[in-house]
Order: sequence, then structure tokens, then C-alpha cells
Amino acid sequence: MTRVLVPVEVLEGNTVSPGLMTLLGTVDVTVLGYHVLPEQTPPDQARMQYGERANSALEDLSQEFRTAGGAADYRLVFTHDREQTIGRIAEEVDARAFAISGMTGNVDRLLVSLSGDVAVDRILTFVEELVGGRDISVTLFLATSTEPTGADRLDTAAERLGEAGIDVRTERAVGGSPFDALIETAPNHDAIVMGENAPSFRSLVFGEETDRVAAASVGPVLVVRYDEALDG
Repeated sequence: MTRVLVPVEVLEGNTVSPGLMTLLGTVDVTVLGYHVLPEQTPPDQARMQYGERANSALEDLSQEFRTAGGAADYRLVFTHDREQTIGRIAEEVDARAFAISGMTGNVDRLLVSLSGDVAVDRILTFVEELVGGRDISVTLFLATSTEPTGADRLDTAAERLGEAGIDVRTERAVGGSPFDALIETAPNHDAIVMGENAPSFRSLVFGEETDRVAAASVGPVLVVRYDEALDG
């Protein structure tokens, strides 16, 4: 079954919104509890000091995910590099995607970005498995530099999701920054799905332009991983 990695900064009291837990109820989940350490702090020392408390919090979160519908387990990592850790654990557990938590209620509107050099087939397969038979509408979004670019990609994707019984619509932005276009569209939706190679990926997921992201009230972001063996 499709697996999603959900990173949580566990010792900072961070948690996962009920809306994201419900959205992920159709897939299996690995909760990645992580804590970023000062460069001079050995991970083993931190684990001895904080491990019991962190593991207890992660078991509680995993149980909440299991209650939402799917199987769930967890990993605890003390690290000096958040981004590298997320990538490594995602590889180890064979996660199809990873989630960056954001506050949301029920997810009724899902924004799916197909901009950039992304693995469209993997993204659409993930969306089909995620939505299942639920009443969740999907907006397929494409930001392009010129008018004709990518039109076939958007139309073909919409046809595929429609045939799968998903309520789908399309939206395009021409010219300008793909990041700006995505941020302008995000407030009308409860969560975002995007590819790991999307042009706005690092800005949206790993903290760049954080003030603008926060101002846009961006909910959870689900990032479908790029697999070089399958997508290259």
C-alpha cells in the first residue's frame, strides 16, 4: 500500500492537524519524529536524555493515524540536518510521498500542481489513491511561461482523474513566477499536492519565503517523491 512519511518536530510540541490525519486515512503512514541538534551535540546523548518522552509522543500520534484508517508506525531521529534526514528516512521506508504539516480542517479541496519537471503519472496515481471514493474536489494547476506550453499535460491529467470518478477542474497561470502563482491559488484550497522537482518545491517546503507562505495560510503540503529509476 502507498506509504506517506509525516515529519514532526516532536520535542517542540508540534503535532498533526486532524484534517491531515483524515486525509491520509486511505494510505499507510510513517511518522518521523525528529529533533534538530546543535552541531556540537551528539545524537546518542540527546536520545538518552529525551528518547523516552519523544517515543511516547510518537506512539500517541501513530495511534491517532491508525484510528483515521491506515496502518501507522514511527521513527525517531536526532539529527543535524533536517532535509537530509527526511530524504533518507523516506528512502528507507519506501515512502511514495512526504507531508509537511499545516493547519487544516476537513480537506474538501485539493490543489495539485503539475508545474515543472515533475513525474505526472506518479502524482496522478498518488492522488487517485489518496482521494479514493471520497467527496474531495481536485484542482489541477499548471504554471507555464507561455500560453501553449503544457496544455496537453493538463487536459490529459484532468481526463484521467475524471474517468477515476474524481471531481476535477483545471487552472493555469501564464508567465511570472511559478511560486507566486501557486501561492496566489493556495488559499482557495485545503491542502496541496506537488512533485519533488516542482519549481516552487524548496520555497514552499523547506522554509524559504516563509513569511509569504504563512500569509497565504497554506495548509498541508504532500510532496510526491521523484524516483530516478522510474521517472528518469
